[in-house]
Amino acid sequence: MPTKPSLPSQKEKSLKLAKQARGTLDTVIAMIEANAYCPEIIQQTDSVMGLLRSVERALLAGHLDTCLERNLRNDREQAIRELLKIYRLSN
Repeated sequence: MPTKPSLPSQKEKSLKLAKQARGTLDTVIAMIEANAYCPEIIQQTDSVMGLLRSVERALLAGHLDTCLERNLRNDREQAIRELLKIYRLSN
């Protein structure tokens, strides 16, 4: 049986956070379907958004730590365009 390739630590962290966000989002959906009290739903949606921001930060940190240096050596202009795109998406 082939082994699953291991993920870099930042992607492992991102995966864990994304799964946690998915679980919390499932809770939000169930709360809406159950007609739960709106402030409680809003609190959970805020939690989902915070978790997703954490996923984004962990992925960016991993990219900057590992991929960026290689990308700058291989194609500096493309690496800079990619960083600008990421920057624009995060703002």
